[in-house]
Amino acid sequence: MSGRVEQKLVIELKTDDAGSFFGDLARAGFRRSHGLAYRPACKGCNACVPVRIPVDTFQETRSMRRISRLNSDLTTLELAPNALREHFDLFKNYLEKRHPDSDMAEMGWRDYCAMIENTSVDTAVIEHRTNAGQLMAVCLIDLANDSLSAVYSFFEPEERKRSLGKYIVLELIRRARNLNLDHVYLGYWIAGSNTMDYKRRFPGLEAFRGGVWVPASQMDESYER
Repeated sequence: MSGRVEQKLVIELKTDDAGSFFGDLARAGFRRSHGLAYRPACKGCNACVPVRIPVDTFQETRSMRRISRLNSDLTTLELAPNALREHFDLFKNYLEKRHPDSDMAEMGWRDYCAMIENTSVDTAVIEHRTNAGQLMAVCLIDLANDSLSAVYSFFEPEERKRSLGKYIVLELIRRARNLNLDHVYLGYWIAGSNTMDYKRRFPGLEAFRGGVWVPASQMDESYER
């Protein structure tokens, strides 16, 4: 919000049991960036609300089943967290078409390499391609002992009918279920942000408020920004 300065609580992720430690931090509303975990700590502002999806109780809506069918031609591959030029090209194209005014739009190759490769937890890159080999979507994820966290995702911006942003999340939920994980963390939700509104459309979404996780349906659109 204009006129405000963002403040964060930051913790260095250096431990012999990073999976358990990061899982504890995720349950407390933290996210990872490079070798650090952070949580917004702005005095008098609660705009950034951590959200997550409980895996066991999640049920796809009719529209989500349709999205899965539309993307049934895509193959999924898990890769080590290494920066690839093909992924970077898609990343830049996505930002140029979807978020040209964001700070990330200024990121160069070295910045991208740092985002992908500078990690101190169990991290992976998930890519989705057509049967013909065309790259459609990429998602950087972190794995904790009981959860999966979506760090950042991007996709082919011209393929609007596929709803690739939602498809990526659906695939993460399936992956977490196969790994017997409890939650998929989706980062933060901010009231009035069009780019984050899709998160509220996932059934069972939970929000971290007042130190506890509650159903996101209890969040008021006027929640302080």
